[in-house]
Amino acid sequence: ELWDLNRTSVFHSPFGYLGLHIMLLDEYQERLFVGGRDLLYSLSLDRVSDNYREIHWPSTPLQAEECLIKGRDADECANYIRVLHRYNRTHLLACGTGAFDPLCTFVRAGHPSEDHLFQLESHKFERGRGRCPFDPSSSFTSILIGGELFTGLYSDYWGRDAALFRTMNRMAHLRTEPDSERLLKEPKFVGSYMIPDNEDHDDNKVYFFFTEKALEAETSTHAIYTRVGRVCANDMGGQRMLVNKWSTFLKTRLVCSVPGRNGIDTHFDELEDVFLLQTRDNKNPVIFGLFNTTSNIFRGYAICVYHMASVRAAFNGPYAHKEGPEYHWALYEGKVPYPRPGSCASKVNGGLYTTTKDYPDEAVHFARSHPLMYQPIKPVHKRPILVKTDGKYNLKQIAVDRVEAEDGQYDVLFIGT
Repeated sequence: ELWDLNRTSVFHSPFGYLGLHIMLLDEYQERLFVGGRDLLYSLSLDRVSDNYREIHWPSTPLQAEECLIKGRDADECANYIRVLHRYNRTHLLACGTGAFDPLCTFVRAGHPSEDHLFQLESHKFERGRGRCPFDPSSSFTSILIGGELFTGLYSDYWGRDAALFRTMNRMAHLRTEPDSERLLKEPKFVGSYMIPDNEDHDDNKVYFFFTEKALEAETSTHAIYTRVGRVCANDMGGQRMLVNKWSTFLKTRLVCSVPGRNGIDTHFDELEDVFLLQTRDNKNPVIFGLFNTTSNIFRGYAICVYHMASVRAAFNGPYAHKEGPEYHWALYEGKVPYPRPGSCASKVNGGLYTTTKDYPDEAVHFARSHPLMYQPIKPVHKRPILVKTDGKYNLKQIAVDRVEAEDGQYDVLFIGT
């Protein structure tokens, strides 16, 4: 059907298998940048096959040899481009897995009038640990904000150290505490976005969407929940505890379920993809989540929609608390320290503190011991807008466009397998 509309362009890589891992649409450059196996492409939006540029960036022979010696196969020991972001008007940031030895560098793309420019800044290679996964198939998310790279990834060779990182520029490098199942327990990273709360940039927050094993699901040791995690973009860590660690990290459950009889809901607990539909108010995008169910009874997919008011209400609500190993999770009813754990060092929050390093130990300790919010985030109308249980397709990706019609606005969903 797309062919019949004559609106489809096909790009054939001269190297054959592309091993596509990431794409970056750059409207300023009017180019589509594509990262794959050992390759980067710059494609014209008008004629993708006629006016393209390419960079061949394979693993070094030494990297590949060491990777093979450690027992990996040849495909895994290629260099898969997993990070590709616009860094400034003339350069991209790119990182590749580098045969389980990730590397990052800048790609010079020039101005729009210099569309012939597309080259690696080979003298600026840096180690990519904390910026790019080792494993080409590992779950991963990244976002570049003001020169700072925020990532969710497994940051070691064996794929055991799951963490949220901030690296790159003028701010202190931060990460979640290692070996802390309270923060992250075998997560699968799905997406990340910066969503402002107000006009004060110091109050900006980065949201991470992921799934993980849920510690609070006490009836099942294998329960998977979808999470929204949040950090302040200007977090500097603590002064005496949580040094070079996130001091504002909070998380809560993202619920997508179909109400059932007798109050028993059917939950779609595993997030496959997330899409932010921007509105005229950049503080209130609409969140679309594509979920599947981990049920052994049937396989199905659901799409749920969330408003930022519900997200903020959950993070501004009560904390979850567990008194000890023999206790159940409950709503925390004690005193909450000031500044409120999870809040940013900003004028909006009183302006008393200019950095999280100045936060009182009591506030930092509370944030460390209470990362989970008690109230989950529920979808609009408390149910999915679409449910598919016929088992015909494995749905993996979602994109949404808002279109104007004579009788109003419609959100058009594009769902990929």
